[in-house]
Amino acid sequence: MQIYVCVKHVPDSAANIVISGKNSIDQSVPCLINPYDEHAVTEAVKLKKNLKNSEVVAVCLGTGDAEKTLRSAMEMGADRSILITAETAEHDHITTAKALKAAIEDDGEPGIIFTGRESIDDVGMQTMFRIGKAFGFPVAANIVKFSMKNNKVTVESEREGGIRDVYELSLPCVLGAGRGLNTPEYPTFPQIVKARKKQIKKIDFNKSEIEDTGASVEVLELKPFVKKRSPVEIKGTPLEAAKKLVEILHKEAKVI
Repeated sequence: MQIYVCVKHVPDSAANIVISGKNSIDQSVPCLINPYDEHAVTEAVKLKKNLKNSEVVAVCLGTGDAEKTLRSAMEMGADRSILITAETAEHDHITTAKALKAAIEDDGEPGIIFTGRESIDDVGMQTMFRIGKAFGFPVAANIVKFSMKNNKVTVESEREGGIRDVYELSLPCVLGAGRGLNTPEYPTFPQIVKARKKQIKKIDFNKSEIEDTGASVEVLELKPFVKKRSPVEIKGTPLEAAKKLVEILHKEAKVI
């Protein structure tokens, strides 16, 4: 079985992200593999260990720098990778899904396609559904439990409030991995060295056969999130200050 994992090269959330112009960010910001995609790669590699004649292929749309993310995926156990190289890393979910679908379709026959439940840079949660629609595959999002038997998979999909829905999907299908699905492990030094020898197939985005449906999404403007703080000095005796602090935490912050 060919198991594909769609990964994204995203800005490091710990970095100082600067907005360039009105609708883009400074491309010099350090980037890494999308954290949710680490869970997708981990589950794909676990599945491969239980299936004979299977391989895990990581796929990414991005600039040449996205090769780092694919190396990370291969260090975690992916067998090889496909990089759809583009001049910019900024593509909407529609275009991204089309490009990923075209690359996967050209490469082989997917048994399962894993993605992260969302990307931390735009949190759109659309790509997995658009890939599923393009292929005509069933989709389950934010899965936190996975099992496969008799050419079908059973998953638990977590919703708000911790509610879980149980789905049975026929293969092939698209699965969006959530944080509760597994615990990614840091690669060992031998795994890192081994990954350097693994193949990264490169496809030119401008030359790939992507269907033009005329639909697109445009980001008009980006604004930095500024959290307003209003410092308050708590006066009085230690007992009075403690009572006031508890009152603020309970009535204003509503954390207790």
